[in-house]
Amino acid sequence: MRYKVSLNTQILIGCAVGIAGGLWLATAETTPVAENTLYGAKIAGNLFLDLLRMVLVPLVFSSIVVGVANLRAHDQMHRVWKATLAFFFATMALAIIIGFGAAHLFRPGDGLHLEMFADATRNFQARQMPLADYIAQFLRGLFQNPFKALAQGEILAIVMIALFLGIALVVGGERYRNIRVLIQELQELCLMIVSWIMRLAPLGIAALLMQLVASQQGGVLRSLAHFIVVVTGTTLFHGIVVLPLILWLFTRISPVRFFKGSREALVTAFATSSSAATLPVTLRCTEQHLHVRKDIANFVVPLGATINMDGTALYEAAAALFVARLAGIELDIASQMIIFFVAMLGAIGAPGIPSVGMLSMVLVLESVGLPTAAIAILLPIDRILDTVRTTVNVEGDMIGSLIVQKVADQRAA
Repeated sequence: MRYKVSLNTQILIGCAVGIAGGLWLATAETTPVAENTLYGAKIAGNLFLDLLRMVLVPLVFSSIVVGVANLRAHDQMHRVWKATLAFFFATMALAIIIGFGAAHLFRPGDGLHLEMFADATRNFQARQMPLADYIAQFLRGLFQNPFKALAQGEILAIVMIALFLGIALVVGGERYRNIRVLIQELQELCLMIVSWIMRLAPLGIAALLMQLVASQQGGVLRSLAHFIVVVTGTTLFHGIVVLPLILWLFTRISPVRFFKGSREALVTAFATSSSAATLPVTLRCTEQHLHVRKDIANFVVPLGATINMDGTALYEAAAALFVARLAGIELDIASQMIIFFVAMLGAIGAPGIPSVGMLSMVLVLESVGLPTAAIAILLPIDRILDTVRTTVNVEGDMIGSLIVQKVADQRAA
């Protein structure tokens, strides 16, 4: 039987080839072969980025609409879904704040300016304006002609349009079932296209890394190692300290008892890097080991696998500041608020499967004009970090179900 190399292994091979090729180009003499190799790497890398941008807008639009519209099936559980949404958004907001705090405190990427991002730096600086004008332009940019926003890739406007449409589908109920199904099928088609594009990821990442290493020194690798440590440590802090503390404050359930009951789901999430693939195990642990009622678990856990992404939101906030420093940009408060807003809403409909988080990262970077070519740096380490953040995502779903059950019981009493 022929052995099939997994996509993760192919990406790792592509990373090795890209780094080796970049080191060769950095030390080789300027010859036609070296120049043509670098030129070909630029074409291949830009093609990969353009393919991702091609599918970004329809995927973001359909995912957010579907994520919000999924509430429709449970509109009779008003107390439950209100408590669920409050918990999800509160913990994601807290995760983003922690991610920002860690990035500002430990400052990974500080002092390293990458020439590869020089154009993005000039474009970003050209967009700077007084804070009052920036806020006014930001608010105007939220509400635009939907066709104009979709055609021009205005990310914030697209997010708002998708939110309004999703809410309208919730309110309209079965009357607009066909539209809901159509948008859900659009999301599935986009995910299929993403899977095709990801087959080119080893080549695209190799090409982007070749450009990066050819023009930079070992400082990139040191900064990347620093970033991995900061994000992993911060995500573990959120999962081991913050979420269990919130659980204890609301339910008086000890962290030891929780981790004992959720162990099987957390290990599965760590191994698969997919909250969707872990869903059956998560439901079983939530109902049988943590003793959450079936009606609440069947609502909170599947919904959480779609819209509750604490680990992902934390990572994207920290990664945006990391990329900004690599590009020699210091993001102001207004830009960080946009990242806060986009990172949270981008997680609403992001499917709980590996690799799609990369598109969400592109969304966050583009929302404030940061270079999307930075995924050449982030993607090689994405699956390493994805194991930890997916585990925290799943943990948040189970803790949410316990807290929602407690709140529902108190209100019913």
